Amino acid sequence: MDRGELAGFLRGRRERIGPAEVGLPAGARRRTPGLRREEVAELAFISTEYYTRLEQARAPRPSREVLAGLARALRLSDAERDHLHHLAGTPPGPPPGPSREVPRGVLDLIHRLPGSAAFVTSATYEVLAWNALTAALMEDFSAVPPRERNLLRRAFLGPAPRDGRLYGVSDVNEFARSAVRGLRSAAARYPDSPEVTALVEELLGASPDFARLWAAHDVAAGQTLRKTFHHPAIGPVTVNCDTLHLPDRDQNVVIYTAEPGSPSEEALRLLAAGRLEVSG
Repeated sequence: MDRGELAGFLRGRRERIGPAEVGLPAGARRRTPGLRREEVAELAFISTEYYTRLEQARAPRPSREVLAGLARALRLSDAERDHLHHLAGTPPGPPPGPSREVPRGVLDLIHRLPGSAAFVTSATYEVLAWNALTAALMEDFSAVPPRERNLLRRAFLGPAPRDGRLYGVSDVNEFARSAVRGLRSAAARYPDSPEVTALVEELLGASPDFARLWAAHDVAAGQTLRKTFHHPAIGPVTVNCDTLHLPDRDQNVVIYTAEPGSPSEEALRLLAAGRLEVSG
């Protein structure tokens, strides 16, 4: 393990990645470029103290789990992930869990769709990237901690009664069933992922509805083509749903569009223009 090279690599990558790339607000008082150390630590699910010691070349050899967390937090490419492992003296293996690295081309795509709400989810239904209209229609995900951006947690563990969860969407029950099927498939694809295992155990322990659906062992795919959001500022917004799968990342790009000339299209236009007060 080359502590000095590892420290330099982490510091250099941290300083090159912008807050917006990982779904964090830029803020007005950043004195240094890139992410703060505590932000990287939070995204990697490790302590700030340990991450600081890594950058100061004082930490012991990081585990595979820590390296995987750092690779996800810093949005490393496959080549960069392998390089990180070599610097740490731990040969790279297969990805231990669902990827959080959204391709640059996909990020550009969703931000070039101003009339559509578009976002990217991981294999475990974590919202990884989103455009401005998604934040207006659903939630400003940059304002909540990364672990709270998971749509499964919102559907089964949200603070409101079941029908009021998931942004007042009309198909919450259908989504719940479909998402449990998707999570079961992800658990089979990533049997050694601590992240997937922890999410399943959390939901099993906290939600009888989830436990019931999980016990059905259903993996049949479901597809929603149309849904209605009950937005707190503008009322019902009906959208068509299109999903693009990214097989190399095991991610989905979800795009919501309204029928041309419909009241819902006008509602999305107003939201995009920021002419309504939006409540998350």
